[in-house]
Amino acid sequence: MKTLSIDLETFSDIDIGRSGVYRYADSPNFDILLFGYSIDSSPIEVIDIASGEELPEFIIEDLISNETVKTAFNAQFERVCLMKYLSKLLNKPIYLEPSSWRCSEVQAAMLGLPLNLDGVGKVLKLQNQKMSEGKALIRYFCMPCKPTAANGGRMRNLPSDAPEKWEEFKQYNVRDVEVELAIREKLAFYPIRDKEQEFYVLDQRINDRGLLVDMKLVDAAISCDHQFTVAATEKAYELTGLENPNSVSQLKSWLKGRGVEVESLSKKAVSELVEDTEGEVEEALKLRLLMAKTSVKKYEAVERAVSSDGRVHGLFQFYGANRTGRWSGRLVQFQNLPQNHLKDLDLARDLIKESRFEDVEFLFGNTPSVLSELIRTAFIPKENYRFIVADFSAIEARVISHIAGEKWRLEVFSSHGKIYEAAASMMFHVPIENVTKGSPLRQKGKISELACGYGGGVGALKAMGALDMGVEEHELRGLIDNWRAANPHIVNLWWAVDKAAIYAVKQRGKISIHDIIFTYKSGMLFVTLPSGRNLVYVKPKLSINKFGREGLTYEGIGATKKWERIETYGPKIVENIIQAIARDILAEAMLRLQKVGFSIVAHVHDEVICEVPIGKSSVEEVCNIMAEPVAWAKGLPLKADGYECSFYKKD
Repeated sequence: MKTLSIDLETFSDIDIGRSGVYRYADSPNFDILLFGYSIDSSPIEVIDIASGEELPEFIIEDLISNETVKTAFNAQFERVCLMKYLSKLLNKPIYLEPSSWRCSEVQAAMLGLPLNLDGVGKVLKLQNQKMSEGKALIRYFCMPCKPTAANGGRMRNLPSDAPEKWEEFKQYNVRDVEVELAIREKLAFYPIRDKEQEFYVLDQRINDRGLLVDMKLVDAAISCDHQFTVAATEKAYELTGLENPNSVSQLKSWLKGRGVEVESLSKKAVSELVEDTEGEVEEALKLRLLMAKTSVKKYEAVERAVSSDGRVHGLFQFYGANRTGRWSGRLVQFQNLPQNHLKDLDLARDLIKESRFEDVEFLFGNTPSVLSELIRTAFIPKENYRFIVADFSAIEARVISHIAGEKWRLEVFSSHGKIYEAAASMMFHVPIENVTKGSPLRQKGKISELACGYGGGVGALKAMGALDMGVEEHELRGLIDNWRAANPHIVNLWWAVDKAAIYAVKQRGKISIHDIIFTYKSGMLFVTLPSGRNLVYVKPKLSINKFGREGLTYEGIGATKKWERIETYGPKIVENIIQAIARDILAEAMLRLQKVGFSIVAHVHDEVICEVPIGKSSVEEVCNIMAEPVAWAKGLPLKADGYECSFYKKD
C-alpha cells in the first residue's frame, strides 16, 4: 500500500494555540503555503502553493483515497487543514476519512515520548533535528504582521517580501518531513496496534463531529461577568481607597493597617480569613474572592474556539496523557468543567440569556458562582436531539479490586455496589446497615476510598478534603491503617508491582503478575496490560528513592513540563496501570456505541455524552452497551448509570 508522508506550512489570522486547528482552518483567510511530501520514503518534494504552484492531480487523488496511507506528526492538523483546502479547491465538501491516516505523534506518545516533533527528535537523538530557525520563519510567514511604514502597511508577509527567508522556509518544510520519516523508521518495530488505530479513528471522528454551543448563553455570560467585575471593582475602590484593589501588596498593606497580617492572598487563604473577620475587612476579602473568580475564562475559550458551524471541535487529545494513554483536554478543558449544584439550572440559564443579571444576583446570590456552574450548560444538542449521558460506576475501584483479587469488594460491585458503605463496614467492623448516607462512618469510608487506593497517606487524605469533611487530624493515620487492613490484596498488589518492575529492569528480563507483564527491552520497561496495550517507561534505572530504598526512575515529562528523570514506585505504577485499564474499557465501550450508530460528541474519563434523536434509543440502552463484559477482563463487574438532558450537566 502506498504511503504518503506529509508536512504542511499554513497561514491563518486565527491563533491556533488559543483556538485550535478546526477554528484556525475555518477562517476565510486560511491557506496552505507549502506542501512537503514523500511517497514511500522517496526524495522529498515541496509544492510551493503560495508562489502559484498547484497540487498535482495524483496527490489530490491520494489524499482523498482510502487506499493510500497518509502519515504526519500530529496528523490531525494536516487532515483538518487539507479538508478545508480541498473543499475550497474542488468547490464541494471533502471529508478525509481518518481511517487512512497514521499519526507518528501518537506512535511516539505510546512509547512515552514527548508530544512535539522537536522533543521526540531530541530524545531519539535523530541525525537531522527540527530546524531551530523554524519558529521565527513561522511567525514571519504564517501569522499576520503589524502594518508599519517600513513594511508598506501590509498585514501579511508573502514570499516576494523576503525571497531568501522563503527559500529557508522551504528547507524547513523539507526538514520536518525528514524528521517525521526518521521517527517512523526509528519506531518501525513499535507500530500502532490495530485496536489503538481503531480508537484513534474513533477519536478523530468525535473531534470532527464537535459539540454545538449555545452562543447566546456564552455571549450573555461574558457580558454579565464584565458588568459584575466592574461593579465589584468599583465597590472595592470605594471601600479600600486603594489605587488598585486587585494588587496583592496594596491589599496586604491595607489589611495590615487594620490589624490583619497575612502571608498569602490565595483563594484558599482568603476563604479561611473571611470566616475569622468582620466589617470592612470581611467585605474587602469577599470582594477579592468575587473579582478573582475565573468562571468567565471558560466562556471566552468557547468563544475563541467555536467554528462557523456553531460547534467547538478538537476538544480531545488522543493519548494526551502518555503515562496511561488517557485522553487529555484541549481548548476548553472539558475534563475540568466546574460542577453544577443549582436547583434550577433552566431558570438560571434563561435569566442570563435574557440579560436579567440583577435577577440572577437576587435569586441565586453569588453571580460568579452561577456563571461557573452554567458553563457545562453552554454545550447543547442540535435541534430535535437530546444528550444521553452515561458513566461507569466507580470504574477505578472496580478495576483495582479485579486486578488485585479483593473478593469482598468484587462481591459488593456484583451486588448493591455501595462501596463507601461497605468500606466503612470493613474498616470499622460494623454491619453495613449501620452505615447510612450522610453518617460520619460513610464519610470516613468515602474519603478513605478516594485517597488510599494508590498508597495515599495523611497528605492524600488532607488533599481530598478529609479535614473539611469533619475528620479530625488525629484520626487520619488510623483511617489509612484501617483501609489497608481491610484491603490486604490491594496493598499486596502495590508491592508485587514494585518488585516486578525492579526485577524486570535489574535482570533485563520479563516477569508476569496479576495478568500484567513487565518486560525490559531496548532500554525501555514495557508494562503489558490485559488488553495487550503497553505502558512504556523510557530508560528505566534503579536508584535509592525518597523512601530510602531501591526504586525505579525513568525519563519523561515531569511536573516542570520538561523532559526529566522521574521517580516512581509500586503504588504509583499501580495507579498508572489501573487508570490505563479504565481508559481501555471506556474506549472499548465507545467503539461499541459507535458501531451501533450512537453519535458520541464528548467523553470525560469514565463518562460518554451522545447526541441522540428525540424519541429514539434510551438511557438504559446506552448503559447496557457500556456495561457489556470485556473479553480480556473476565469477571470484572461493570455498571453504568445515565440520564438524558437538553443541555450538558451533571445529574
